[in-house]
Amino acid sequence: MQLGLSVSDSDVSSFTPLVVLELADDTKAEAITWLLNRIRDKQQNGGAELLVNQLLFPAQDDQKPNPNVFVVGSTLQRLLNGAEDVGLFKEFQDGTMRGFTYANRESFNDFNGDGEGFLSDAECQYIIKHELDTLRAKNEEHVPGYPKLKLYPGKSVVRRLQSKGVLNQYFPLHNKEDLKRLSFSWYKKFKLSFQPLDDIRHYFGEGLALYFGFLEYFTFALVPMALIGIPYYLFDWEDYDKYVLFAVFNLVWSTVFLEVWKRCSATLAYGWGTLSRKKAFEEPRAGFHGALGFNPVTGREEPVYPSSKRQLRIYLVSVPFVLLCLYLSFYVMMVYFDMEFWAINIYNEDPSIATSILLFVPSIIYAVVIEIMNLLYRFAAEFLTDWENHRLESSFQNHLVLKVLVFNFVNCFASLFYIAFVMQDMVLLRQSLATLLITSQILNQVMEAFLPYWLQRRRNKKVHKRMRRLMGDKELPLLGQVKLETEMNTYLGTFDDYLEQFLLFGYVSLFSCVYPLAAVLVVLNNITEVYSDAFKMCHVFKRPFSEPATNIGVWQLAFETMSIIAVVTNCALIGLSPQVKAYFPESDTQLILIVVAIEHVLLAFKFILAFVIPDVPKHIQVNLAKLEFDSLEAFKKRRRALGR
Repeated sequence: MQLGLSVSDSDVSSFTPLVVLELADDTKAEAITWLLNRIRDKQQNGGAELLVNQLLFPAQDDQKPNPNVFVVGSTLQRLLNGAEDVGLFKEFQDGTMRGFTYANRESFNDFNGDGEGFLSDAECQYIIKHELDTLRAKNEEHVPGYPKLKLYPGKSVVRRLQSKGVLNQYFPLHNKEDLKRLSFSWYKKFKLSFQPLDDIRHYFGEGLALYFGFLEYFTFALVPMALIGIPYYLFDWEDYDKYVLFAVFNLVWSTVFLEVWKRCSATLAYGWGTLSRKKAFEEPRAGFHGALGFNPVTGREEPVYPSSKRQLRIYLVSVPFVLLCLYLSFYVMMVYFDMEFWAINIYNEDPSIATSILLFVPSIIYAVVIEIMNLLYRFAAEFLTDWENHRLESSFQNHLVLKVLVFNFVNCFASLFYIAFVMQDMVLLRQSLATLLITSQILNQVMEAFLPYWLQRRRNKKVHKRMRRLMGDKELPLLGQVKLETEMNTYLGTFDDYLEQFLLFGYVSLFSCVYPLAAVLVVLNNITEVYSDAFKMCHVFKRPFSEPATNIGVWQLAFETMSIIAVVTNCALIGLSPQVKAYFPESDTQLILIVVAIEHVLLAFKFILAFVIPDVPKHIQVNLAKLEFDSLEAFKKRRRALGR
């Protein structure tokens, strides 16, 4: 069934496609007609008032193309109204960031004429996504053609279709010209300079731009530690008594690092208009299910799931499962130590080049096993968290992050803690840390950069070959682009990227005093990470929807927790050093008490520093206060005008 473009005479007959909507190839015709009508219908009738057109791909010999692929766009007027609906912040004439209103559009910088070019592609696509997500059922009891796919007033149509597999995917299209310019300024030229964060934000949105901003900041913050670590490594390689000074520097660095980042993050978020933006009301997740009830906030019907049942699932199933996985992690760790002792015994019996190389084999095998276990646990954690049936996406993400962080922390660092504080073998600690860090970085580069690049190149060649065979010499760039991007991998968010940086931060802040080159290796890794991540975002993954963000979210707390653990760890390492022990030859108790006292002082200093350094710079605080004052004055004038 062919469903062509259907727009009124007042609309344009063609439009710039911004979003691709792909339904299952066996979707019922009445369901397609109903959905398209709802998308095109006026807002006052409960529609999204967007433009939509069907893409018809030529038939292929080997397989039938999906006939249910559509492109979605919008008129400029609708996008400007949508910008006000979603609470988009833009730069006002006085230089402050204010919520955009169509009535005051002329008072915003860069708004010229009818507003063409005022909104970026990413903002336009975010607005369209918002309109599609908030397209709600009216009086329909079920999706037309699907009696079992129940609906109720207020239910998000797109989320319902997506959760039941009728809607395969919807994603924003790349803009070829903008992407070409961004690629050139971002990663196609190797240069020692800052990333084009404003351009990244303009194309991909604030959430992704903040990740790359954090990656850049983390890398530059590591440079002083790397510069100190190189001569420290060269001149004190075998002198483990002298790591105390490096541990002290490590303590100060890990404390200041995150406090300064908060200010950098606030500055970026304010400049992008998300710092003062009100958080949107969060809708239930697509996979959330339960008995039909009423939401006391919105008054709409929606699924209700008892919190007590969710808590039972968490504490009776999820927590025991996580504990079981931690036990397996400890078991694998002890197997690794058996392998380590076996390799050391062979080397002691017959010292040679071959047996010296054999000393590194257990650590390499263990590092590979750690990565495999982390990957398998990630799938299990996602399944469990989904099964817990969290209502909100934020709650789902928080529980998933907690599960993954606990396991990854224990799995990656338990052996290092055991070597440092139980075995107290600094030589083995240095060797294990170096091997784990280098092996994990190599594996991450292979899995995150080279493998996706190779797979995408193969996929691109197949698609281009297929399109040339079908189209001949015809130029149909939109069909080819949509076909190519439909088959690209979906970017699943910054979760794995932040997790990798979290673990690298752990390697540096916890034990780098015994292996000063750790910071150097992380700097080199992050430089390549910038280029590989940039390439992936531009050419391997589908373009993700822009997600407004004011900070790095729950990961800020994760990094701060790691920095607190780093204080304890480095103080303990200082206490274990022969250099310090020499001052307390007869009293271990006195040494322990002094180390604990120093640790408490440093923790107190850390919290005082967090209190003294404002999270938001003073000039931004003033601008935010000014905005709040102006809003209050405008509200008072409006009340007086209404005679109230």
